[in-house]
Amino acid sequence: MKIHEYQAREILQQAGVPVPPGQVITSIEEAAHVYKQVTSEAGTDLAVIKAMVHAGGRGKAGFVKLVRSADEATEAARFMLTNRMVSVQTGPEGLEVSKLLIAAGVEIQHEYYLAITTDRAARRNVLIASREGGVEIEKVAHDNPDAILKQHIHPLMGLQPHQARRMAFDLGFKGKQVGQAAKIMLALATTYEQRDCTIAEINPLIVTPPTEAHPDGQVLAIDAKFNFDDNALFRQKEVAAMFDPAEEDPGELRAKKFDLSYIALDGSIGCLVNGAGLAMATMDIIKHHGGDPANFLDVGGSATEEAVTEGFRIILSDENCKGVLVNIFGGIMRCDVIAQAIANAAKEVGFSVPLVVRLEGTNVEQGRAILEEAKSDIPTMQTAGDLGEAAQRVVAAVG
Repeated sequence: MKIHEYQAREILQQAGVPVPPGQVITSIEEAAHVYKQVTSEAGTDLAVIKAMVHAGGRGKAGFVKLVRSADEATEAARFMLTNRMVSVQTGPEGLEVSKLLIAAGVEIQHEYYLAITTDRAARRNVLIASREGGVEIEKVAHDNPDAILKQHIHPLMGLQPHQARRMAFDLGFKGKQVGQAAKIMLALATTYEQRDCTIAEINPLIVTPPTEAHPDGQVLAIDAKFNFDDNALFRQKEVAAMFDPAEEDPGELRAKKFDLSYIALDGSIGCLVNGAGLAMATMDIIKHHGGDPANFLDVGGSATEEAVTEGFRIILSDENCKGVLVNIFGGIMRCDVIAQAIANAAKEVGFSVPLVVRLEGTNVEQGRAILEEAKSDIPTMQTAGDLGEAAQRVVAAVG
């Protein structure tokens, strides 16, 4: 589960990490008032306004703006709340923006990257840091891998103070900055563990220029990102309450209600498969034969006829879907359940696009019999004996 940046900043503040003051607005009329509040609190006239969406590339798209007056804040808010944000991560259709973060701006002497995630190869959590903050860490890792520093975390003892201080020294922090940076690292590690995160990231972590009040500068968190383990949300009530359904694909939300694993893609061939591995192989075979999958949909091994029928509804509701491939290898999931769901979907939803079905495994003969009876209701349906043949047929049917 993802959350917005303003929610991530709240979590950091609760953990004792220093963050510049900021507030969220949902209307243009609020911009001037909130700008005055946050800048007055910080003792500056500089503020940053950011669109709150679950997508990157906001700055390049014009949805992160620095402002120095209430009028500029209002104009920035008007632009962001009346235009869709289009970036490399949103696709050409873009995203609607309904929330903005207005935060006090700060002078920056240097930017760092800081994160905690799980290193599956080492089977431990790992602290990752770099002096090259403020940019995509993937690009840093590709162009300059030596700039990425790592410190594995003991699964029982957690991140130790001496490890955090060593990382701070290695990053080039000096004087009182070392203690400030180490404290933030320890707080991030504790938060990661206590909140069942899959990633906890501060980018950038910054140092401000020296001032009379802070001769060594201040270490502050400017931007943050948290993702959480969906399987742990039952014990993370506060985190679960932060979920924003407006930022999720409607089909994915519908699928969750029926315990279906669904991810929308950009292709034209809908897929309904049982098992994540088989679903990935099905998508690969479609690509191999010249097609493009419109989705990943794993019905699992215990889906009911109702859930599978809903899966077809979700697939067919995608206007880009020009054909559907059903690939079932029945183990726990029975082929007759899938076949009956196809028959139900034909009556309730209707198949106006080509449908290719490949069934093998538990109760396959019963399933094939059900499909044979349903052919009169599904004139667009074909059956196939193996996956390669099924992929070829659906790609040919879609054209």
